[in-house]
This record gives sequence, C-alpha cells and structure tokens, in this order.
Amino acid sequence: MGFSAASLPRIIGHRGAARHAPENTLAGFRTAKQLGAAWVEFDVRLSADGRCILLHDDTIDRTTDGSGMAAEMTLETLAAFDAGSWFDKHFAGETIPTLEEAIDLLSELGLGANVEIKPHPGAAVETAEAVCHVLATSWPSALPPPLLSSFTYEALETAQRVAPDFARGMLTARIKEDWRERADAVGAATIHCDHTHLNASRARAVRAAGYPLLAYTVNHAGRAQELFGWGVSAVFSDAPDETARAV
Repeated sequence: MGFSAASLPRIIGHRGAARHAPENTLAGFRTAKQLGAAWVEFDVRLSADGRCILLHDDTIDRTTDGSGMAAEMTLETLAAFDAGSWFDKHFAGETIPTLEEAIDLLSELGLGANVEIKPHPGAAVETAEAVCHVLATSWPSALPPPLLSSFTYEALETAQRVAPDFARGMLTARIKEDWRERADAVGAATIHCDHTHLNASRARAVRAAGYPLLAYTVNHAGRAQELFGWGVSAVFSDAPDETARAV
C-alpha cells in the first residue's frame, strides 16, 4: 500500500471541518466534503473494550453531553452520548463514531484521510496495533492509502513494526534540531508541525531533506499562502473552504 506525497491535497479538513461541524464526527466529514475537502484528519483512541473511536481528548466532557474518561467506558456506553449538540442543536444526535464507521463514510464520500493515533497515557502500543488492524482489514482500495500520524513516538514505532506498509507522519509542535534522526528512526514519510512555531528556514530545511511538510491548524488563506511559499506541502484547516482561497 504505497504512499505518494502527490496524493496529498493542499488543504486537509482538520477533525473533519471543525469550524463548521462538531469535530471527529460523521457530520464533520460530510461537511468537509461539501466544503470541497479531498482529505480529512481525525483522532483515534480506544474505548475500555478496545474499540477504535474518534475522539481528541482523553475525556468526553468537551465534545459530548457526558463526562468521564473515554478509556474507562465501553463502546456501548460511549455511543449513547450526544456528540453534536454542544456545537449546534442542528447536530443533535451525532455520536462518537467508530473507526469502522468512519471508514465506511470516507469510502462513500471518496475522502482520503490522515489518521492520528491519539492514545491515552500508557496505551500507545495497544492503540497503534488496534488502529493498524482496522485499517489493514477495512480500508477500501478505491481510496488513497491512509497516512498515520502521532505525537506519541511509541505509537509510530509500533505502527512501523506491525504495519510497515502504512505511511507514517511524525507529529511535533516544534521542529527541533534532532528532527531528522527521530523521523528516520520510525521511517516517517512526512513531518507535521504547528504552523505558529514554524519559520521559513526550518520549513525549507525539511523540504530540502526530501520530506513533505504539513502544518496545523491554519484557518486563514493568507497564512496558508505564506506557508506554501516556504515549501509547506499541505495544511490542516478547521475551515477548508476559507483556507482553500490560497490554492
């Protein structure tokens, strides 16, 4: 399952289209598609019973009508919470999706994806293994191969070991001096960083080393245009419609 940087669009919907729809939901993916996104990014972690679910935080407090640690709840429990009303009453009834449900919708919509492995503390290995298993068994051949990423280095190491054919993106807030060594150690195909900590010289150094560089979270077309001028390959955006004006 070969990854090609050429398959990356300039604009990737962040957590779906987080300015316009509740993040990490199926409604968010549909909205991203309506806004013209070709790819979306989303976060995956584990429930108490080992199911892959789409959720950014360790807890469900911010993005549902429930509260508590997601890792301490079964999928059945998690699925009963409303993951849309906090954003807007129009999205009432949205649930926390499973990775399998997300993949089914991505296939239906024709959306590519950057899947961020977001383990709760101490669960990097099991989360990466579970995500890779679902992707290996469920990802449709009609879509571009997924790009895996993580801030958790152990998750990238695990993905490299159990699913070496999946491309890996090394996520870091700042591109530090040892970035190349760390990227090489996990066979990273891409480098992902916070655009607010990025400068032109560091961006050009990453590109000169042969790595596509992806920046998050960019919600203004002018900033996206500046980053593209530095050689940034793609940006993650909560507002892919707004940011696409830079393309």
